Amino acid sequence: MKIENTKAQMRKGVLEYCILSILQNGDAYTSEILSTLKSAEMIVVEGTIYPLLTRLKNAGLLSYRWEESTSGPPRKYYVLTENGGMFLKELNKTWSNLVNAVNLVTSTKSTTNE
Repeated sequence: MKIENTKAQMRKGVLEYCILSILQNGDAYTSEILSTLKSAEMIVVEGTIYPLLTRLKNAGLLSYRWEESTSGPPRKYYVLTENGGMFLKELNKTWSNLVNAVNLVTSTKSTTNE
């Protein structure tokens, strides 16, 4: 088993949560979302993020608006909806519980293997 595959799966598992968290701070277009993820060392390619943004929009968690750009074509800005905000609050609770559980499990020494 290759470690890179496992790492990629772990990142994919939290990507929706990260995108919603980014958008809670304000509207953003895809390049801004990718840049924020990259600066956090979550490497994501456009081919991954566009279908995910569409899925989140279709689920009613995001909406978007077009805005003219001075440096190219119009940009699609994604916006967290009210439902998206409520969904994110639930994910925050779940994430906190998950982190606590994982920390507990990974910091506990197993006596069965000694």
